[in-house]
Formats: sequence, structure tokens, C-alpha cells
Amino acid sequence: MKNILKDLNKAFENKVRLGIMSALVVNDSLNFNTLKKLLGVTDGNLASHIKSLEKSEYIMVQKEFIDRKPNTKYSATEEGRDALVKHIKAIEQLLK
Repeated sequence: MKNILKDLNKAFENKVRLGIMSALVVNDSLNFNTLKKLLGVTDGNLASHIKSLEKSEYIMVQKEFIDRKPNTKYSATEEGRDALVKHIKAIEQLLK
């Protein structure tokens, strides 16, 4: 049991961070507003969770301008993808 629990990742204990990573793993990238609508969270809530995942180097941030308007896109890093897969496998093992 201890071995299974060690693979659970604290970064994904929060449902918003788990949702962000899940969305980014199945999409090449998503912008801030799309993530906000998809997860049904506020700007501030999403921003704080994105900052946490960025600090862990699980997501990459790309800022650009489209028609003079700022657009921020997010994508999962390889490290983030691997961490999420490991976390999900640990949950699956725990449920067995």
C-alpha cells in the first residue's frame, strides 16, 4: 500500500489542477478563456492553479498578441504528462 501512495502526486490532489492537466494532455494547447470555461472557475482561481503547475514545470506558458489583444496559451510539458500518467496509474492501482 505504501508503494502505491508514494506515486500519488500532490500537485494533482486539487480538482482544478487535475482538470487543467487533463485538458492540456489531450489538447496541444488551450488559452486561458477556454480553460476557464471548460473548468467553470474564476479568473483568479484558474490563475493561481496555473501558477502552481507552471512552478512545478508541468505546464508551459506562451504569450502572444492577436489583433492587438493579449492571448495566453498553455500546454503540458513532457514532465507534466509523465507526472499525470504516473498519478493516474497510482490511482488505478489503489482501486484494484
